[in-house]
Amino acid sequence: MDLPLISIFQTNESKPEMHQALRDVALLSGVLNDLNSQNFLQTPIEILRFLRIIQLINEEALGLDEPIENADTLYFRYRNRFDDIEPPSKKKVDQIVNVLVKYNWISKQTRQLKMRDVGKRMMDTLIRLANDSLAYYMHDDIGRSLFQARRDAELSEAYDDHGISGGNKIASMIRNVENAIQLMKERELELLADRNALPQLEIIHQLMQELEIKLSERFRQFYTLEDSLVLSNLMQSGTSALADGTNLSMGMINKYLKFTMMKQTMLLSSINPEKVRLFITQMYDPPQESDIPNAYQIMSFMEQNEYEGESMDGLWIPIKFAAPLSGEAIGEAIEYLENYEPIVELMQEDDQEIQYINEEIDIALLEDMMGETEWLLTKSMIETEAIEVFMKEVEAAPIETVMIEATSTAWGDAINALTALSALVGSKKLTLEEAKDESQVQVSLYEKEWDWMSRDDSNQVVKHKNYRIIENKDIDSMQERSDDELDG
Repeated sequence: MDLPLISIFQTNESKPEMHQALRDVALLSGVLNDLNSQNFLQTPIEILRFLRIIQLINEEALGLDEPIENADTLYFRYRNRFDDIEPPSKKKVDQIVNVLVKYNWISKQTRQLKMRDVGKRMMDTLIRLANDSLAYYMHDDIGRSLFQARRDAELSEAYDDHGISGGNKIASMIRNVENAIQLMKERELELLADRNALPQLEIIHQLMQELEIKLSERFRQFYTLEDSLVLSNLMQSGTSALADGTNLSMGMINKYLKFTMMKQTMLLSSINPEKVRLFITQMYDPPQESDIPNAYQIMSFMEQNEYEGESMDGLWIPIKFAAPLSGEAIGEAIEYLENYEPIVELMQEDDQEIQYINEEIDIALLEDMMGETEWLLTKSMIETEAIEVFMKEVEAAPIETVMIEATSTAWGDAINALTALSALVGSKKLTLEEAKDESQVQVSLYEKEWDWMSRDDSNQVVKHKNYRIIENKDIDSMQERSDDELDG
């Protein structure tokens, strides 16, 4: 332990070996990503088939089996080796082989599929991961934490003792032990009430003893003063956790055995008040490793009714006492109640039958409606209100007068005014005509920032649409009067 452990977190990222190590991780990610994109890892059975295939390749590389010439050889070897109702097809095996070749896990030679170094290490990693997970889930919830703690100790031996960082395995081991102890405390009453729980309790206690030995061995590896100072907190918490767990498991076994053997003892016809008083006194906060139960434990174990008539002897209680709630559980319950939001069912809307109605409209009216719609769309994009208000007041005016009086003499306002006039004329709201009488167009009296490129451009009169209609009516009436005068 004199040399620092090899760790990617402590190594200079610019070193070439660092790049190669991370490249291997990228290759592993690439293989899994490609297989997943081709729907090869969508279900657990598909993952198992993939692991079986790489196991066959791995065995061949180790010399445990005959050489694999190509994907067809791998396909038939799979069918002969494994009892699979729906084995992968030749096409799927060939696709998996191509993915492994793509990421340099294996190489295709003339008459053999050859394992490469990176493929060997990545395949071993995946198979070990799957086996570890299987062993983990073969235990109950308490046994899983203890199993993982033992695996942490074994990994620390395999890695830390040989100069390679295993990833804070001692801290992980202690945390798993603490989690197991918490679960044991939560399930203590349940285990005491189960007449068949003794084998499970013995396994838990055995794991606790093994972990105590392994943790002591781990701490002995850090014998220098510097290491002991760094790990002092871990050593203290680990020793405390294991002592607590060992005492708890031993106490549960002692209580279980005492409860189980209690009915084998002789029944006395007299009661010794002093012994009863002493027993009641000892029931309050007894040591964990003792065989003296507290009130919750004795009531939980009394809920048995194992033999006929036991429920009538006055000791069996036909209820199940819940374990005392921890402060954390109470806090979670309060948080849930404070932020509870009831789930409201969605309103069911009545499906109404859609009725289609035919409506007819005159083509001329339709054109007017379409024109009005287009005008509203145009008006939403171009500011025309100032021009419209001014034209309602004057009915008709020279174009320059309209532009300046409705807005200002600024050059930007002139551009906006011309754009608005163009929109109004295009929508037939205004008309633009050449001045018939020069008196209609006066010499510009405005001091403006702009000028017309051609004087003829200003020789135009803007008229309101209604003004033109009225003007035409006046002309018609004048002609009628002239005709009447001639007839007279």
